[in-house]
Amino acid sequence: MSDMTAQHDGSAASKAIRENYLEMARRKQMYGGILLIVFIALLVSGFRVADARNAGRFWDGITQVFEFPSEVIEEGIEKAGLLPALLLEFLPSLIETLNIAAVSTIIGSAAAIVLSLLSTRGLALWPRMIPVFRRLMDGMRAIPEIVIALVLIFILGGGPVPAMIAIAIHTAGALGKLFSEVSENADLKPVEGLSSVGASWFQKMWLGVLPQVAPNWFSYGLLRFEINIRASAILGFVGSGGIGHDLRLAMQWGQGRYDEVVAIFILLFATIVFFDQLSSNYRNRLVKGH
Repeated sequence: MSDMTAQHDGSAASKAIRENYLEMARRKQMYGGILLIVFIALLVSGFRVADARNAGRFWDGITQVFEFPSEVIEEGIEKAGLLPALLLEFLPSLIETLNIAAVSTIIGSAAAIVLSLLSTRGLALWPRMIPVFRRLMDGMRAIPEIVIALVLIFILGGGPVPAMIAIAIHTAGALGKLFSEVSENADLKPVEGLSSVGASWFQKMWLGVLPQVAPNWFSYGLLRFEINIRASAILGFVGSGGIGHDLRLAMQWGQGRYDEVVAIFILLFATIVFFDQLSSNYRNRLVKGH
């Protein structure tokens, strides 16, 4: 009799638990539906405000979205014979863009190495300063390169230097986070062995940590170089030099200069594809060993 009573109580308890779980699930779905409705309402109202401030030109311009690309392609086809000469003409600007990306990647990577080691638990020279260095990296990668570049252009004037500094700052913050995550997985036994013989912090990092993390660090550095090529081209639109500046001028002139736009796009596309394949090949060799 007692066994039957215990079974009945157990089934009643499980039924109550099931009902409570279903009630919580229904409540969660209701809250999720309400949040979705609120989100859609805010999205629609925000779009209406933005469209009104834009003099209602969105719906008028949406039908013309393919007109500009078609004009560029048509003019590029008509003047296809001029493309080889234009490719050579804009090659120095492309080299300037690559130089901006390369220098900013090198400077940013060097800063990222220092910041990552100073913000890695078990490796930091000043453990209490780890949160400070981590928040510093958060701030460096939170601000877009174009914002930093605009501020620097206002202070330093136009040219490649503001773009290089802006990209280097963002690179240091982004790579510092990645480098720190790699360093946290490093084996600390070599570091402990070097500490036992009185090695300095720099010697422990150079001999105990760097050989372990260098392949992954270099892989991330190559990946960041690809990103910085695109970033340096984009920053050319705000007066930072390079091929992006030439692209902006060609597009501002409009029809009659669209063959230059086509040539610049071809150079950018070929360059990005080339360095993407090159860095992917080297990253596979470094990380996977093939």
